[in-house]
Amino acid sequence: MSTTGRQDIEAMIARVSLGDRKAFAALYSATSAKLFGVALRVLNDRAEAEECTQEVFIRIWDAAGRYQSNGLSPMTWLITIARNRAIDRLRTRKTRPGDLGEAAEVPSAGPGPEALAIAASDRERIVACMGTLPQDRAEAIRRVYLEGETYQELADRFSMPLNTIRTWLRRGLQKLRECLTE
Repeated sequence: MSTTGRQDIEAMIARVSLGDRKAFAALYSATSAKLFGVALRVLNDRAEAEECTQEVFIRIWDAAGRYQSNGLSPMTWLITIARNRAIDRLRTRKTRPGDLGEAAEVPSAGPGPEALAIAASDRERIVACMGTLPQDRAEAIRRVYLEGETYQELADRFSMPLNTIRTWLRRGLQKLRECLTE
């Protein structure tokens, strides 16, 4: 089994920006499981995560020309697109008028073995790095980036000014990035 490296993914994105369908198919093969796992973690609904992943790849096709190699992993860019799209769907789900809410939802079967294996590969490092943050900062990061809460909801929850919450998140993410690159 071959692994696809950062340079390979960057090259695929560059070719996708030129309309190369084969490169797009290769990019999909190399990254779809990981991006699906991100969407599934945020949405906690397999069917909706599948739809979200399709939307993510449409967005990648459209936005590939705007990708800039900045020394960071191109997976960071792809995962950000997936996470943001999933959070948008989650927020839409929360604000839908006439929605019957969670009582009407059918529980999903949960992530499959492939998604679990992918998630487990990074989970230990992330958990260890989250443990280095103060508890309230770690909770704020989890609530915003995994559960889709808005900054304002966090400010209300912690009874803190909105700009303080933004600072917590920015500094917390910087500390996480430093920890994960060690």
